[in-house]
Amino acid sequence: MWLLLLQAFWFIAAAYASNAFPPLMRGQRPIDGGKMFGGARFFGDGKTWEGLLGGIIFGVFIGSLQIYGQSYIPPEYGLAEMTFPIVFLLAVGAMAGDLIGSFIKRRTGIKRGEKALMLDQLGFLLIAFVFVSPVYLPGLNTFIILVVLTPVIHWLANILGYVVKVKRNPW
Repeated sequence: MWLLLLQAFWFIAAAYASNAFPPLMRGQRPIDGGKMFGGARFFGDGKTWEGLLGGIIFGVFIGSLQIYGQSYIPPEYGLAEMTFPIVFLLAVGAMAGDLIGSFIKRRTGIKRGEKALMLDQLGFLLIAFVFVSPVYLPGLNTFIILVVLTPVIHWLANILGYVVKVKRNPW
């Protein structure tokens, strides 16, 4: 079982890194520039250019470490061979998923920082899978493990972010 977990987390590391990094940027320039759509902001103040670019860069950085280090990992672990296109698409896909989630939240009247069950936890993950699918398809086990465990990991990471005062809410 531990090997399946390792394989899953190895594959998704760049997306996780991208999704986790933006709050650390403390961005000031909203992506939507304050523009409205359907009576609400496109994304809101929480989605900034600094966070978007910082998230992508950090995800690519983590993925680059994987690319560099993978030759030192025994092949019997069965880890996905990470390449720049895979890493880049996971990082960009995660950020796109986060933006799509924010757009949906604004359309449904959910305010910044309010809970959106499963949208916050899985949106970035599912869109990262969609983005990377033209160049790499992980196994079904990897997909299932990540869909099941990502909400728990996301919740724990948000609690940590709240404790260290990076996030406003513990969810």
